Amino acid sequence: MENRTEISELGEFGLIDHLTKNFETYNVSTIESIGDDAAVMDHFGKQTVMTTDLLIEGIHFDLMYTPLKHLGYKSVIVNLSDVYAMNAQPTQITISLGITNRFSVEALSEFYEGVYAACEKYKVDLVGGDTSASQKGFIISVTAIGEVAPDQYIKRSTAQKGDLICVSGDLGGAFLGLTLLEREKKIYMENPKVQPDLEGEDYIVGRILKPEARKDIIEFFEKQDLRPTAMMDVSDGVSSEVLHLSRKAGLGCKVYEDKLPINEATRQAAFKFGLDPTVCALNGGEDYELIFTIRQEDHDKIVLNEEISVIGYMTDVEEGCKFLTKGGNTFDITAQGWKAF
Repeated sequence: MENRTEISELGEFGLIDHLTKNFETYNVSTIESIGDDAAVMDHFGKQTVMTTDLLIEGIHFDLMYTPLKHLGYKSVIVNLSDVYAMNAQPTQITISLGITNRFSVEALSEFYEGVYAACEKYKVDLVGGDTSASQKGFIISVTAIGEVAPDQYIKRSTAQKGDLICVSGDLGGAFLGLTLLEREKKIYMENPKVQPDLEGEDYIVGRILKPEARKDIIEFFEKQDLRPTAMMDVSDGVSSEVLHLSRKAGLGCKVYEDKLPINEATRQAAFKFGLDPTVCALNGGEDYELIFTIRQEDHDKIVLNEEISVIGYMTDVEEGCKFLTKGGNTFDITAQGWKAF
């Protein structure tokens, strides 16, 4: 039996000290970190971007198949992804938790191991937060702060007609990972003796449980002196995000089925579940890739990057938002992705 330390043994300040004692800072902009009434940051003439996300047990994650360490990691990643989507570099985060008494100090330490791993990988400083008792379920709120050179941030609303629509990485994997985990949970609930079968599905399970933020793409833009005209991250599904980019810019768009980047493992998993890989790629959420538009004359700058696919282009608003299938049919793009309410 592993040791179980009740949170009440440490108290709130003792708990925070225990969970954050090994955090080191990576950014010169972090002047005062954890341990005071507020953190102090100085971004030395850069502009500051800020984003926040709330993750609620039973809505955004299921602890039956989400290891706490993975959850800590992912909680940080989903926020960093939003900072990168502004063409900014994340520098600091705060984390607030609502915890029920079913969590031990050891369980929270596991969660923070994941937080720590993400901070270390992306060189981001944890500078504060709050912990509170919760009546029901685990509640996580993360705020991320980043910096960007003056007026280099990129909005969702600034695409121009004729711009190419690009996406990083590949799509639909997270949705299929979630589908698989939900299926295994259902089997387990009906018969707890059956061990979950995730054999050979590492790729899609990794896409849902341990996503990464596309720091590499932002660094690539800088190296190539490339400035996308609009950008956002793919959290709700590409169809939703394409509609966002179009509506915000007052434009239409064309997206091509044969241009959607789909990993072979994702494709095979879709067939196993009797699903269409294209539908998963369009409507599945939580891929945390970047979707962005670039001017046609910048096409040569991205050609050699295997992590970037051109999936379509922006058109006149009268043309609407259209999806062209491999078979040559045209459909209106509808947002089938994640809807919060």
